[in-house]
Amino acid sequence: MTDHPLGAVVQGSLSQGLEVRLHSDVSVEQMRVGKFLVVQGVRSRFFCLLTDVSLGTANPRILANPPSFQDTFMRDVLSGSATYGNVELAPMLMFTPTDEEENHNSHTEDTSLGSFQAQTNADIELLPVKTIPTHFSQVYEASERDFRAVFGWEDDPTRRNFAIGKPLDMDVPICIDLDRFVERSNGVFGKSGTGKSFLTRLLISGIIRKQAAVNLMFDMHSEYGWEAMKEGKEVSTVKGLRQLFPGQVEIYTLDPESTKRRGVSDAQELYLSYDQIDIEDIRLVGHELGISEASLDNANILEAEYGKSWIMQLLNMTNEDIKLFCQEKQGHAGSIMSLQRKLMRLDNLKYLRTACPHNYINQVLESLDAGKHVVIEFGSQSNMLSYMLATNMITRRIHGSYVKKAEKFLQTKSPSDRPRQLVITIEEAHRFLDSKIVHQTIFGTIAREMRKYFVTLLIVDQRPSGIDNEVMSQVGTRITCLLNDEKDIDAIFTGVSGGQNLRSVLAKLDSKQQALILGHAVPMPVVIRTRAYDQQFYAEIGETDWSELPDEEVFAAAETARAELGF
Repeated sequence: MTDHPLGAVVQGSLSQGLEVRLHSDVSVEQMRVGKFLVVQGVRSRFFCLLTDVSLGTANPRILANPPSFQDTFMRDVLSGSATYGNVELAPMLMFTPTDEEENHNSHTEDTSLGSFQAQTNADIELLPVKTIPTHFSQVYEASERDFRAVFGWEDDPTRRNFAIGKPLDMDVPICIDLDRFVERSNGVFGKSGTGKSFLTRLLISGIIRKQAAVNLMFDMHSEYGWEAMKEGKEVSTVKGLRQLFPGQVEIYTLDPESTKRRGVSDAQELYLSYDQIDIEDIRLVGHELGISEASLDNANILEAEYGKSWIMQLLNMTNEDIKLFCQEKQGHAGSIMSLQRKLMRLDNLKYLRTACPHNYINQVLESLDAGKHVVIEFGSQSNMLSYMLATNMITRRIHGSYVKKAEKFLQTKSPSDRPRQLVITIEEAHRFLDSKIVHQTIFGTIAREMRKYFVTLLIVDQRPSGIDNEVMSQVGTRITCLLNDEKDIDAIFTGVSGGQNLRSVLAKLDSKQQALILGHAVPMPVVIRTRAYDQQFYAEIGETDWSELPDEEVFAAAETARAELGF
């Protein structure tokens, strides 16, 4: 029962958290790391996350001479008084009634707990924790009312809330605010096999359903577009975004033959040409190609001479041509010959052409401008060289287009010129955001810009420690499945206040369908059982009537009101 106290606060601090002694009738085995609890103080109600569980004794002599395992009577006598359970709580949010509400409660002789339960969601303003409850404040299990007060509800007409899962021990939806989610770059992290792809597909489904942004997904393993294999012993598939939103999602493919073999008949072909490759693109895949910095310096000389056609010119040069070129332009023949040999590997990429009949990237941009969500499949071209090159080439040009649109909107202030918010999903993100190259790639630029040009990233990765610390500190919302490596766990809490209290929570997650959510899109960190991506979800998503969704003016007015209130 949520109104039955579990324990009392015995000591603690604002920086280290609260220590709670469980009451004698409460078993320590009921307490699980990641549980959501509330502490009712004299004036305030504190919303807390359980971060640790321990056992205590009133006298060390008990441990020196413990009762026999057969002596159940003595164990019962000691339980709750001489031996007891402790839990550690990290306060995350607090609610303090106004003076008027306190005066009303005092006249009506209402209790603090009853007073909170009587509030409506509109009356409750949750604030950061600036103090702690008094000694012996009672601790309660969170009720459905508490969850709704903190995380809202999915059908809120003034917010784009999306239910992403449920608490570990309750059947109450946990919602994220999609407007806040898409306005910053975000991350989905977890070791291999923890369900990152399913969680990513779930998030993107919510963004599409609530029309929070348009999505550009670089689908390295062809898991998001049409269908994907379901994890488990049974061989079965789950629907992709194109099947769930047939009128809203378009599939582009860099390998048409592979896409057709998988039964996708309406995918659009996408090709890139050598004259669209810049030195920035080559620098990003320099490790994959084995290209040295000296070769890249000479590439600048070639680009200065031949412009966009520098790669084709280089590939057609003989050794004599290269030597003559170096004599005239002060280049290094050995470095240029090495660059030529390494770039010949690009001939193996099926989507690269000497020249394209039209600009396919502009075609993708037109789809995004029309409000369509684009999935770019790689098929058999899913090796890291292929994936990194195409992703960088396409993203750089789309970002450039958005910069121009944002500058025009800043000039005109006309709502019709406002670019659609764009979320770009990339996998193996540490390859693009490594500290050695992040300052020279478009992805590092986007991650640091936040929503300046209406473009943000959704990065999916199993090695967050490989991502530059500056970029990780800018990641707004982090949805993290199980991680074992200490460096990866440290990376998750880069720039997070009170991260030490959450380390034990993350380390104790189950390997499937559990995640820790913290950051910009949720009021406080919470551990969830992720929402199932199944037939029920398909039915709920399919109920969307696009014509009945609130228009942009309703959401814009709500966003303005929240800003005025300081949210």
